[in-house]
Amino acid sequence: MQKFVLNETSYHGKGAISAVPEEIIARGFKKAFVASDPDLVKFGISGKVTELLEKNGIEYFLYSDIKPNPTIENVQNGVKALKECGADCIVAIGGGSSMDTAKAIGIIATNPEFEDVRSLEGVAPTKNPCVPIIAVPTTAGTAAEVTINYVITDVERKRKFVCVDVHDIPVVAVVDPDMMSSMPKSLTAATGMDALTHAIEGYITKGAWEMSDMFHIKAIEIIAKNLRGAVNNTAEGREGMALGQYIAGMGFSNVGLGVDHSMAHTLSAYYDTPHGKACAILLPTVMAYNAEYTGTKYRDIAKAMGVEGVENMTQDEYRKAAVDAVRKLAEDVGIPTTLKGIVKEEDLDALSESAYADACRPGNPRETSVEEIKELYKSLM
Repeated sequence: MQKFVLNETSYHGKGAISAVPEEIIARGFKKAFVASDPDLVKFGISGKVTELLEKNGIEYFLYSDIKPNPTIENVQNGVKALKECGADCIVAIGGGSSMDTAKAIGIIATNPEFEDVRSLEGVAPTKNPCVPIIAVPTTAGTAAEVTINYVITDVERKRKFVCVDVHDIPVVAVVDPDMMSSMPKSLTAATGMDALTHAIEGYITKGAWEMSDMFHIKAIEIIAKNLRGAVNNTAEGREGMALGQYIAGMGFSNVGLGVDHSMAHTLSAYYDTPHGKACAILLPTVMAYNAEYTGTKYRDIAKAMGVEGVENMTQDEYRKAAVDAVRKLAEDVGIPTTLKGIVKEEDLDALSESAYADACRPGNPRETSVEEIKELYKSLM
């Protein structure tokens, strides 16, 4: 038996944010807890949504104690603020950091026995759905608005831990490409490559099946076609990436990822490396590492990436072509090719052990080990 969990409702396309107050009113909510990071508030991105709340007479409280790679402290402070303000719904505006913080806050508010946050790691046995979340992404990559996952950083233990919980999925996703148009090129590139990593890892993960494959292969095709344009801020590219990353999220959220994500989480925990950047640097190397354990799936990936003549290639040729196409896309959008200046030699053992312990690692199509993960890190230094 297979299980799929998706949003109750989602809105897509230019102007979709107009649905936010409509949904709040239709669902009978009285006050919104708006979770968004300080930069989005500072540069007026969050204001595009809060202005709509004000125009519709909807009371809200703005919470912005959120940093990239959000911490246990960010979550616990948010839980306290939610209780004090008396809101009955959450509007999460941002990328993965805002979304993940909002999910953890919403879960703990209705399942207070997990207030330590750490006990939510893995598949947490929560009993109650979180405070209803309306999610408005501002980056075309994380797909956190449609996933049952969130990731929190344990600063004390230098770990990012993945939480998987069907009770945290936003009830409404509002995917408006205009909310993503102000993102700098580097962030668009990194989050876009994160979306591609989701789609590729989701396609080859052990849990993949026919329905998830449908989402992932289409997501790869859309991302390959639109990421370059999105980085150059074309309207077509932005709209395409907004859709492609969401479709990828529909798939991977339900089947899992792999060792690229487990290694990337660890880089963020140790060095505060932006998640999308870490995933993107690792992706071609991890794809090559996994190639022999993917059957014919790299043929499909190569086709979706726009490689010509795949039908006439041998297995080794189409596997190499898929990896090369991903590497070329990463280079075209300005992703670094190595971990030089990020990873410290003396941290390799601890990094590798942490990556092996990460909840994403078991989904990898190839069985791995601490030592093999260490060699993957070293190969990029």
